[in-house]
Amino acid sequence: MPESLKVALAQLNPKVGDVAGNLAKVRAARAEAVRQGAELVLTSELVLSGYPPEDLVLKPAFQKRCHEAVEALRADTRDGGPALFVATPWREGDKLHNAIVCLDKGEVIGKRFKVDLPNYGVFDEKRVFAPGPMPGPLVFNGVRLGVPICEDVWTADVVECISETGGEILLVPNGSPYEVGKTDIRVQLGVQRVVESGLPFVYLNQIGGQDELVFDGGSFVLGADRALKAKLASFREQVATVEFRRGANGWECQPAAIAPELDDLDSIYQAMMLGLRDYVNKTGFPSVLIGLSGGVDSALTAAVAVDALGASRVHTVMMPSRYTGASSLEDARECAQALGVRHDIVDIEPAVEAFARMLLPLFDNAAPDVTEENIQSRARAVTLMALSNKLGGMVVTTGNKSEMAVGYATLYGDMCGGYNVLKDVYKTTVFELCRWRNRNRPEGSLGPCGRVIPERIIGKPPSAELRADQKDEDSLPPYPTLDAILRGLIERDLDAGALAGEGHDRVVVDRVWRLLEAAEYKRRQAPPGVKITARNVSRERRYPIVNGFRG
Repeated sequence: MPESLKVALAQLNPKVGDVAGNLAKVRAARAEAVRQGAELVLTSELVLSGYPPEDLVLKPAFQKRCHEAVEALRADTRDGGPALFVATPWREGDKLHNAIVCLDKGEVIGKRFKVDLPNYGVFDEKRVFAPGPMPGPLVFNGVRLGVPICEDVWTADVVECISETGGEILLVPNGSPYEVGKTDIRVQLGVQRVVESGLPFVYLNQIGGQDELVFDGGSFVLGADRALKAKLASFREQVATVEFRRGANGWECQPAAIAPELDDLDSIYQAMMLGLRDYVNKTGFPSVLIGLSGGVDSALTAAVAVDALGASRVHTVMMPSRYTGASSLEDARECAQALGVRHDIVDIEPAVEAFARMLLPLFDNAAPDVTEENIQSRARAVTLMALSNKLGGMVVTTGNKSEMAVGYATLYGDMCGGYNVLKDVYKTTVFELCRWRNRNRPEGSLGPCGRVIPERIIGKPPSAELRADQKDEDSLPPYPTLDAILRGLIERDLDAGALAGEGHDRVVVDRVWRLLEAAEYKRRQAPPGVKITARNVSRERRYPIVNGFRG
């Protein structure tokens, strides 16, 4: 009867579709586990395919490549080193499963399939996977290990089945996307399963950016006494070994390192950094281009880009028109200098004037309106995309969640680009993040210390500068009011009456509701961006464009 078990937690950053690269990461993690004296290596959910693979996993050739990777790892375990509990797509008969395959001494010693397939929010697993049967534990070196997969522990049934069939330790591979405040939710979830089962609980999460999702790691171990025994860092690849020892009351994890918890602003900033870094690097772009306007959104976007990629890979461009104030030119230049990036100025006025002359016969002397404002924004988009085509950098857009929600953005103008760091960040949070970054240099940053966003940028009233003396509040409620209403409409699904009951002006609420609904067609055409909140305005809020409902 074994008295101890050493488990290496491989908190890795896989790339969807890169089976060979992911296989190499698992092998490197196993080699590190050997150095740490581990007997078993646990990987995160679908580590060989990358998570989430979406419809890619339906391709037979892709399934074959994942199976070949499992076979390669099976052969590796003939060396007498640690066993591998590796998560992968797995076809059994005519069904494709989200699986964990257990490899030891050159053999497949067991398989378990995910039972509870999530089909809400950002998840679509019922589209591609078949659910597995209720699982009992797997026996490894005489220890009965339960291996529920991710969603299987969000309800009680699967863990109950494992505990009732003799499970002794719960090892849970996860692909759990970041959202602000989610760490506490995960820990409390683990505590519930420990209370119900009486078993120690290992929660292993992946890290990395995948399209709009960011996975933040933060893996942890809870003892049977519900105490936190170990915690891995957030937003960092890491292999850490924990030791379980058998006692009079069952298995218990020995206390290990507990990484500090990040506060909300730190975690949001880290998520933006990692999301942008992985999107750029995993898609192969050499650099990024940002229209730096002298406003707060573009300044924060530039800071995140420099922190994520380094100043040498960030190119900012100021594109003034007749309405651009001298202070905006100065602020943009000062921000670029503080960040240490290349900064160019391209005057768009000749292009705007050319469009005015070209369209004058068709405009029939109509008075200037939003049309002329949008032409300026689209001239900037053409400029940035031309530089992208010629120089190779990806355009990063700078609109925030408040603007995206209500359509205060120009389609094919400032919405034009490959990625949007602030897509799920409310304007009020943008201001908080700017102040936070000026006080802090985030861990892992490639950018400078100290103040990187001039105070004048943070302090001045927001303006698109598309007409004389323009301010955002000419068109929108004050941002604290707007953001509070949007949080109610988007993340809490409240109707206008409920928000009015909470003290908001009903006329303002109705106006924001109409703006939110009318902008759906714009959001469908927006670039992807980092998911930060519990409900973003793309993958998680799927409303029809043609929509006659008025709330």
